[in-house]
Amino acid sequence: MKQFITLLILSISVISFTNAQEKSIDLTLDKIFKDNEFTVGKFPSARWIKGGKGYTIVENSKEIQGGKDIVYYESESGEREVLIPARKLILPNSSEPMVFDDYFWSEDKSKLLLFTNTERVWRRNTRGDYYVLHLKSNKLQQIGVDRPESSLMFAKFSPQGDRVAYVSKNNIYVEEIATSKVIQLTADGSKTIINGTFDWVYEEELDVRDGFRWSPDGNKIAYWQLDAEGIGEFLMINNTDSIYSYTIPVQYPKVGTQNSAAKVGVVSAAGGETVWMKIPGDRRNNYIARMEWAANSDEIVAQHLNRYQNKLDIYICNATTGDVNKVFTDEDEAWLEVRDNFKWFENGEYFSWVSERDGWLHLYLVSRDGKEVKKLTPGEYDVISVANINDDDGWIYFIASPEENESRYLYRVPFDGSGKLERITPLEEKGYHSYKVSPSNKYAFRTFSNFNTPSYTDIVELPSHKSIRTLYKNEEVTEKIKKIKVSDVEFFKVKTEDDIVLDGWIMKPFDLDESKKYPVIFFVYGEPGSQTVRDMWRGSRYLYHSYLTQKGYVIVSLDNRGVPAPRGRAWRKSVYKKVGITASIDQANGAKAVFEKFPFIDSERVGIWGWSGGGTMTLNMLFRYPEMYHTGVSVAPVADQKLYDTIYQERFMNLPKNNEYGYREGSPVNHAKNLEGNLLLIHGTGDDNVHYQNSELIVNELIKHNKMFSFMPYPNRSHSIYEGEGTSLHLFTLMSKYFLDNLEPGAK
Repeated sequence: MKQFITLLILSISVISFTNAQEKSIDLTLDKIFKDNEFTVGKFPSARWIKGGKGYTIVENSKEIQGGKDIVYYESESGEREVLIPARKLILPNSSEPMVFDDYFWSEDKSKLLLFTNTERVWRRNTRGDYYVLHLKSNKLQQIGVDRPESSLMFAKFSPQGDRVAYVSKNNIYVEEIATSKVIQLTADGSKTIINGTFDWVYEEELDVRDGFRWSPDGNKIAYWQLDAEGIGEFLMINNTDSIYSYTIPVQYPKVGTQNSAAKVGVVSAAGGETVWMKIPGDRRNNYIARMEWAANSDEIVAQHLNRYQNKLDIYICNATTGDVNKVFTDEDEAWLEVRDNFKWFENGEYFSWVSERDGWLHLYLVSRDGKEVKKLTPGEYDVISVANINDDDGWIYFIASPEENESRYLYRVPFDGSGKLERITPLEEKGYHSYKVSPSNKYAFRTFSNFNTPSYTDIVELPSHKSIRTLYKNEEVTEKIKKIKVSDVEFFKVKTEDDIVLDGWIMKPFDLDESKKYPVIFFVYGEPGSQTVRDMWRGSRYLYHSYLTQKGYVIVSLDNRGVPAPRGRAWRKSVYKKVGITASIDQANGAKAVFEKFPFIDSERVGIWGWSGGGTMTLNMLFRYPEMYHTGVSVAPVADQKLYDTIYQERFMNLPKNNEYGYREGSPVNHAKNLEGNLLLIHGTGDDNVHYQNSELIVNELIKHNKMFSFMPYPNRSHSIYEGEGTSLHLFTLMSKYFLDNLEPGAK
């Protein structure tokens, strides 16, 4: 075992995997996007049970073809037991096993709730049918049989396990399992009155979908209600699925326009009138971003965010009277991110909170009345995410990367706030790690990858980080990827002419001759939503860039100021009211520094490409710096920031009336007249996120100034442009051909 662990550590402590002579695979786009020769699997979602002594996962049945078993494993020994075999999940009047997307145990583990026949709502499959499996009798009982097929959302057991509550057609219901009696809790649900779930913008930008909560005693339900009356409808048009076109309306609040009015109420689970919480302020110009029961069945706690998103108040609300008490406020001169690390301690006397109030993201312990605020993770580093807090165990586990902005590791500090930082991930294991820590802090599922290593998952013991068992390895495809003709990625830093240090990575042609010059393609995102410079496996994106290096291109990516790297508040918030402006300056100055650092890059052959925010940045760079960027591919870009949604754009840019300059100068459409190079513009006409109108706006502006360009619309495709047979292969073939035709590949 000791020898195996040593070999494992050695295998992942370096980015280079093989000697040059072992690399033999020439990539094709068919191999990547059609034949899926490099498809990487992942360990199925696992649920800790018994505090971490064991876990359950879903596995393919060995008895019934196409069936799924729910299997229990002992964490330490790996002992396996099939808890729910597929043969118990065959529906009445059917011989086929149930295909289920998710499952939920009742508190006493006597019943199982299964989510099946699901449908996609915007990003995820959150609508479908639910069945209760009675484990003693093996009876399968459908919930909501009188509701339309696949209309139930977010069904969940009561704490006692005797009832199930769910949303259907924007109303909330409770069903008694023993009698199938249904109690309708709300009756005003409609297209514009949304109970227990959310509108498009709340889901997309505040990441909330499930909009109701059982009280701990099972007697009440707290829920959100949104009034979407007056929200602007954006009409997408479908021209291809019938002989007559038809529109698809999406309620979508654009920057500066009216939002849904949000409120939170509490209703008896037996039915009756809702008690609305008396949270102050204009409900259309504030957000209730989070809501939970406040460690008892008498009060709820709500996170109330103002429209500018720079002030967040925490209210404790009386569930009987609706009276509220503001106990804590977090503020920032720029913006605040909504945090999910809210947990109660010491019988509800304290709660945890994550804030940048001292310039770094840190975890705090706040008293219920807000009078005590104690920092639990002191130091000049960011707590990227909290993995687990166990006050009984006395430790806080969290993800951080104090030394490397591109990596992620597990650390811990004592719960008492003494602040001694301890790294748990071994120093040799460089790369990107995620952890699902057991409630007891004794074990964790660890998933690891780096830039050119597909992910694998093992179970580790804490705090030793001893690997107990490898759960998923991707061995076959990993061995194949090792043989791709690609040079090792290099992470680097460059200092720009205005003394800004940027992180970057570079991928080079396998046979690069440093005495010659090679064209470069910059891969860019640049928005406050994500980093590109991360030492993690990026799947088809990595393979596509490897393909381009085999064609003779150098690929580079830079993270400008404002991206959510673990570099402190000042780094992230420096772009406030200047999205698209500061980033463009950094990318251009960073490119100049890259040309100096890597003399083999030909500064006369410079390409750039990106998707979504990266598509926007691509346009900004082509239009603002036409002397530097010669060929670009922009996918699904935002042309004018005023065309995007309220929550995202206003968070970083404030309202247009308060920031006219920023909105104008940060939007690429206002610089389109400067295009000199080659532009390929790509957009899905069914994009509900970044609307197709953005690209039409760019097209009109380029026509106005007699600028030549290429344009590819993908009918009815969403923001990800993946729907429809052959779409991904076509898209990346088109992009590749455009670069090959317009940006001469290879050495000179």
